Amino acid sequence: MRKSKFTETQIVSMIKEAEAGIPVPEICRKHGIGQSTFY
Repeated sequence: MRKSKFTETQIVSMIKEAEAGIPVPEICRKHGIGQSTFY
């Protein structure tokens, strides 16, 4: 299995940002990922 580009902590942080109401496109730009990767 391929190693993830992001640590578990970073992934949890991104999910919490989304739950806090930050728009997904903004989160994706901030972290340099595509929206399809986020979902």
